[in-house]
Amino acid sequence: MKVKKLHPDAVIPQYAKPGDSGFDLVAVEDVYMPAGETCKIPIGLAFEIPEGYEMQIRPRSGMTSKTKIRVQLGTIDSGYRGEVSVIADNIAKMASYYVHKGERIAQGVIAPVVKVEFEEVEELSTTERGSGGFGHTGY
Repeated sequence: MKVKKLHPDAVIPQYAKPGDSGFDLVAVEDVYMPAGETCKIPIGLAFEIPEGYEMQIRPRSGMTSKTKIRVQLGTIDSGYRGEVSVIADNIAKMASYYVHKGERIAQGVIAPVVKVEFEEVEELSTTERGSGGFGHTGY
């Protein structure tokens, strides 16, 4: 996949291990994240994602388990050619956090896109589950 550096310190993604599905995305600048705020963290890269695929932005388990930073899921469509950024929330009530330049902040996964045609109907087929959701079987 083609990738363009938009910042001289941007890190071209790599898969850390042979079986990994995700590649690390690295912050290209320091970002101050006040408590309770949402921030956009630039990675200094643009991608040419092949048609029929998307890039999914996902959290890294280490950041989620060790900090109050929560990376928001994101989709980068194949037609987008601008800089990719990671959107993250600092869910701490009082503590601020710095994302440091060079820090691995999220992961990207390339996935196929399935397109469907939509048909408006008056009724849907029935299933055992029906409309049960949001913890209807317990938690």
